[in-house]
Amino acid sequence: MNTTHWLLALPLALGAAMGAAQSTTPAGRPSVAEHSQQVFAFQQKLNAEYRNPAESPLPAEAQKSFTGLPFYPVNYAACVEARFEADSLGAPFQMVTSTARRPQYRKYGVLHFAFEGKPQQLVVYQSLDLQRNPEYRDYLFVPFTDRTNGHGSYGGGRYLDLRRGQIRQGKIVLDFNQAYNPYCAYGGQYSCPVPPAENRLQIAVQAGVMSDH
Repeated sequence: MNTTHWLLALPLALGAAMGAAQSTTPAGRPSVAEHSQQVFAFQQKLNAEYRNPAESPLPAEAQKSFTGLPFYPVNYAACVEARFEADSLGAPFQMVTSTARRPQYRKYGVLHFAFEGKPQQLVVYQSLDLQRNPEYRDYLFVPFTDRTNGHGSYGGGRYLDLRRGQIRQGKIVLDFNQAYNPYCAYGGQYSCPVPPAENRLQIAVQAGVMSDH
């Protein structure tokens, strides 16, 4: 695995997910039109990564027939404004992955938001490995599961990537339309973080990348 793929196996689609959709503009939901453009840009860049043999997690044979990832229809209601509660006093911990690897993470804070009228929360993590790389130092990681796993989305959960600069005045936009699969969803020898129990949502998030696994 090259260096890029090793980094992407922590949070996986950092380049595509961060560059396309999660900008550092002030918190506040975009308009419906703006949101559609952001999601389209995210999908285009993610698909471009999967087409690129140097970046794609797909087996060589699957790359030949790849035409694009399956996505849920754009869901504006799945783009929510969350209240960020800093909580970085805990000691670093070893996050469980799909292999014996145990990368060091720390809890960065908690996101409080409403989804379909019900209060929810997700923990935001910071990779200590990425902290050593200036290019990824401000990246934050939100692995989660929800009730679509194995029923429309990948059974092992999905990921969201954020940046510290997106947090403005204690708020941040959380867009589940940018939820993507771990590379483990596509086979190969990847080492993918397993969403911790505290990030298991008891709701169905029909947004983002789909899967038949």
